[in-house]
Amino acid sequence: MVEIPTSPVTRICLVRHGETEWNAERRIQGQIDIALNATGLRQATAAGRWLKPAGIVALYSSDLQRAWRTAQLIGEALGLAPTPVPEMRERRYGVFEGLTYDEAKARHPAGYAAFEGRNADYAFENGESLGAMFARVTGKLREIAASHPGQTVAIVLHGGVLDIINRFVRGNSLEMPRDFLIPNAGINWIAAVDGNWRLETWGETEHLEPGALDELPA
Repeated sequence: MVEIPTSPVTRICLVRHGETEWNAERRIQGQIDIALNATGLRQATAAGRWLKPAGIVALYSSDLQRAWRTAQLIGEALGLAPTPVPEMRERRYGVFEGLTYDEAKARHPAGYAAFEGRNADYAFENGESLGAMFARVTGKLREIAASHPGQTVAIVLHGGVLDIINRFVRGNSLEMPRDFLIPNAGINWIAAVDGNWRLETWGETEHLEPGALDELPA
């Protein structure tokens, strides 16, 4: 027998922030508060235009300025003011923050190996583990979904946060190698009903100029 959902479907649009200079330099941002560059501003505006007909009734955003400014520009198109959700901040990368990926690998080889190997318990020095990040991100995601039964909402967030949510929705482990892209200002749709989650679309970039950067080095 096919189970029929007893609750209305909540759809959530997840938008990665636009590009920053540190994205272009392949420099690890973490929770350092970096602004959008000119490309990122264009990307955020384009995302807002694209989402205008989507029926979004509420807009949430990480409070780090690269996400917040993206959300403001999307909100201008949607007629919505963003609500800050610090729980959707990027991962705290500790001593890796401010370094390029190559610099982090050279200066902290053991830590970089744990990072690259997706050790869920590894928390860098002064940083945060994938396990701890998973708890804060998915807890807030469930809370937002529960607050909007049957509605469509958007959240502007970060590459590492999107990595967590993709795994959560698909039921994949934190340690599994990533098999999806996370482009700057990419648009991703998930849905929740009766506590069950599904991925609708991922990594949409039709609204963007070619060349949106992925969350990790090539």
